Amino acid sequence: MDILQKVEQYREEENKLKWEGTFAQYLDILRERKEVAQTAHSRVYEMIKSHGETKKNENTIYHFFENEIYGLEDTVERLVNEYFHPAAKRLDVRKRILLLMGPVSGGKSTIVTLLKRGLEQYSKTDKGAVYAIKGCPMHEDPLHLIPEYLRDDFFEEFGIRIEGSLSPLNTMRLETEYDGRIEDVLIERMFFSEDKRVGIGTFTPSDPKSQDIADLTGSIDFSTIAQYGSESDPRAYRFDGELNKANRGMMEFQEMLKLDEKFLWHLLSLTQEGNFKAGRFALISADELIVAHTNETEYRAFISNKKNEALHSRIIVMPIPYNLKVSQEEKIYEKMIRESDMAHVHIAPHALRVAAIFSVLTRLKISKKQGIDILKKMRLYDGENVEGFNSADLEELKKEFQTEGMDGIDPRYVINRISSAMIRKEVDAINALDVLRSLKEGLDQHASISKEDKEEYLNYISIARKEYDEIAKKEVQKAFVYSYEESAKTLMDNYLDNVEAFCNKHKMKDPLTGEEMSPDEKLMRSIEEQIGISENAKRAFREEILIRISAYARKGKRFDYQSHERLREAIQKKLFADLKDVVKITTSTSTPDETHLKKINEVVVRLIDEHGYNSISANELLRYVGSLLNR
Repeated sequence: MDILQKVEQYREEENKLKWEGTFAQYLDILRERKEVAQTAHSRVYEMIKSHGETKKNENTIYHFFENEIYGLEDTVERLVNEYFHPAAKRLDVRKRILLLMGPVSGGKSTIVTLLKRGLEQYSKTDKGAVYAIKGCPMHEDPLHLIPEYLRDDFFEEFGIRIEGSLSPLNTMRLETEYDGRIEDVLIERMFFSEDKRVGIGTFTPSDPKSQDIADLTGSIDFSTIAQYGSESDPRAYRFDGELNKANRGMMEFQEMLKLDEKFLWHLLSLTQEGNFKAGRFALISADELIVAHTNETEYRAFISNKKNEALHSRIIVMPIPYNLKVSQEEKIYEKMIRESDMAHVHIAPHALRVAAIFSVLTRLKISKKQGIDILKKMRLYDGENVEGFNSADLEELKKEFQTEGMDGIDPRYVINRISSAMIRKEVDAINALDVLRSLKEGLDQHASISKEDKEEYLNYISIARKEYDEIAKKEVQKAFVYSYEESAKTLMDNYLDNVEAFCNKHKMKDPLTGEEMSPDEKLMRSIEEQIGISENAKRAFREEILIRISAYARKGKRFDYQSHERLREAIQKKLFADLKDVVKITTSTSTPDETHLKKINEVVVRLIDEHGYNSISANELLRYVGSLLNR
């Protein structure tokens, strides 16, 4: 199907969703599906819930935010549970402005954009359907047609509460066009659209001298005053301000606290009473979620000003810190690169990880808890197991600093430096060292970094480099050991024979002479020491291995090289330690002999096929690890 056919198909599907009928017919829809009359806050909450959720430990993961917001699961859960859910239940929370407060590039705008796009799609579903009085510039709720004295009766019959009064324009239209017969008023289905200014409004601060309050509340159409004879005639008024157009959906205030005070005053009545003043009319009802975002500096200045107390009490502040999980930070960079024109550049494995390690380290605060350094803290936050610490320790660490994640290096800086590394390198492949080098060079150009911060950040680059050195050695170690897989299996079998003899207090037979001998303690310890098994812990470790072998045997399965993660790691490290000289020679010799060349090629193929490298980055990795081993 070509693009024009798809456009036509999409247009046909859109037309099928359209509906128009009388208010009496709309009531028939309400009897079957009363959710179409839900409030704006409820609609946002149900939209989020419609995408599903998953329980993970004691947290709830909302799928609506997946693949867009990374590492902010706790923040998102708090946002949904402490604001959207109670607001959907008509609790007093809905009478508050939702203010997302956090550092630059922390995800505030992304969350708001997600909500807007989500509402647009949700309004095209049966559960998210929204209906409005036809021809109303504010897409007014049809239920406002029900007179005040009948609303209790309406609630008894339909179970739906009605809030808000009919707008001046529709009050006039009801009398002039429909002769007061509310049952004949035409109703139509509406679809949220930011581009068409339907149910979604956006307001951005500009020069206070030139910005007009009409941008928010609409204005008089002077060309029609002669026709209608009065400025208080609703037909002579343009109901086209952002607050008018956002009715039934959501209103975004970008950098709200930069706005002039006169713009914020309108929010006092809108949040608390659900109405605002426009022109020479009575208060105009509006049902909309008001969400704003700002940075911490602006917010501190705002709350310190006593003149803002009334508005401050009508705001719920939701801190949006930087992500503090390395694995999630990697996904942020992957997403940014995927959406750029540089997606064709090969990025070697772990290049983004070292950038993520650096970023997260700059955002973490050093704990006062004994035995926990910043690297251990980083690993715990990322869900890794750290010996001597558990989930309770992790929760304590999270509570230690209230403002953790509110400063540090932002993702945009990192992606700018990665982009710089991509552009400067002559080949279409960059590695971890290219990224670290670019991050380091960029610190001099970062205007907001103090001298003290720069020294600290340079230290974090060094830590990230050391982490990469270990990762690189392990990567090559695995590739080399796989090339010696038979050797690894033989070493494993030898170790297991000795462990079995040791635990059962048996002697072993020499395969050549047949004479009895004690288990080879030196061999067993040389393997166990690779993964930090102490002398005191060796018996427990060996017995655990034996229990695992028995469990496998009972299930009719064979215990092999892949059956025990830690033992496999120990075997690999032992074999690699024995092979170090081979690695040194094969990676650092400028003119390797045929045997060494064959070995290098085997390892390069392994790195490409199973570890995600290309030929350029695989050879760069081998040269680098060779230089590390020769130091």
